Amino acid sequence: MTDRNTARSRWFPILIGMALAATPALVCAQVSLTTVVDLAQRNSSEVKLASADVLKAEAALSESKDVVIPSVLLSTGLPTFPEVGFTGTPPSIWTATVQSLVFGIPQKRYIDAARFGLQAATANLHDAREQVALDASTAYLELDTVNRELDAAHQQEGYASRLVAIEQERAEAGVDPLSELLQARLKAAEIKLKRLQLESRASTLATQLASLTGLPADSILPVHSSIPEIPQVSGTEPTRPRAGIGAAQLMARSKQQQAKGDKEFNYMPQLSFIAQYNRNTTLLNSVNSYFSRPLPANNFSSGIAIQVPLLDMWHRAKARESEADALRAKVEAEQAERQNDVQIAALSGSLRELDALAEVASLKQQIAGEQLKTVLTQLELGNGAGAGPGAPPQLSPKAEQLARIDERQKLEEALSTGFDLDKARLNLLRALGHMDDWLHELHNR
Repeated sequence: MTDRNTARSRWFPILIGMALAATPALVCAQVSLTTVVDLAQRNSSEVKLASADVLKAEAALSESKDVVIPSVLLSTGLPTFPEVGFTGTPPSIWTATVQSLVFGIPQKRYIDAARFGLQAATANLHDAREQVALDASTAYLELDTVNRELDAAHQQEGYASRLVAIEQERAEAGVDPLSELLQARLKAAEIKLKRLQLESRASTLATQLASLTGLPADSILPVHSSIPEIPQVSGTEPTRPRAGIGAAQLMARSKQQQAKGDKEFNYMPQLSFIAQYNRNTTLLNSVNSYFSRPLPANNFSSGIAIQVPLLDMWHRAKARESEADALRAKVEAEQAERQNDVQIAALSGSLRELDALAEVASLKQQIAGEQLKTVLTQLELGNGAGAGPGAPPQLSPKAEQLARIDERQKLEEALSTGFDLDKARLNLLRALGHMDDWLHELHNR
């Protein structure tokens, strides 16, 4: 028994150490874009609120329909003290009432209004899911871009450090003036500042994705291969009905039906069925003293109640209020459609400009790469001009570091411009109503 305890005491610290060593690997893990979008849609407060609105709309539709289903009400009451005199109503132990709407044209309007309201809530839920997917995709793409820029910035810092060391030696040897050393230090400081800015932006994006998905902020590492190619859309492509605009239009139709129902309520009769059973009692009362015959215990009555509006100022005011709500909802739907058209036009113009900027940045990166190859070749083989009078001087080692720094800088600019282009394309996809195509392609990877 002692040997077993000794063995356990030896292995326990080893197991703890292995678990602690494995912890960093578990904290930071690669997460695909598909997973991020799915988690964001499940965790989003906007989606949850839209889902609650759908449940409320379903209940409202059921409520408008259920008025034709007979409702059964039971009530009971026992006297606390003996009754004195004639109270005007027969005393009863309990009462059962059955009532329902038989016919009412306004109610048909209310049912249609509730149905359109449910459709609007469903479309709004779809729009909320699209918006969350767009936000999560944009943040994911930017984090992936920033991480790639950070890799280039770290390489730049290494090149800048070597450049400062070279200039330090050349300044001490009297080959270069002190200003060249200061210029090298300035470039190194600028690269450090850029790297700090990128790290700050990466931290902000990680926090944003953590808020969207519910994952820990330090556990999200983008997978570049999980990002599908974003379609090259343009504003001239045919638009599809957007869920958000459709929701506004459906809500306007719902308000219009509600207004019609409230207006018709002022001059349309309604028929209701009513049935009632009373179980009367002579307990603690002298009701039989006031009638020629004893009060019967069982009492039943039924009939059709016809309600004909003659003068109902409350419902007339309510109808005017509903008409104003309907007009407002219609204007809001039209405004949303116009704003979407303006957004498509603005994104189309921005997209053309960003496309040109991305091409320029890509060409600059290629030129910087070729210049770096030329510098490396000349450092290895010389410039081929000899050492005679008038020949260009041979390149110094600092030229290599400057060329490498410039090539990495051009890469960062190309990555940043490429992200701006992808972001504009995603926003244009949503404005055109093609966001479902992107999500379908994303989930099929």
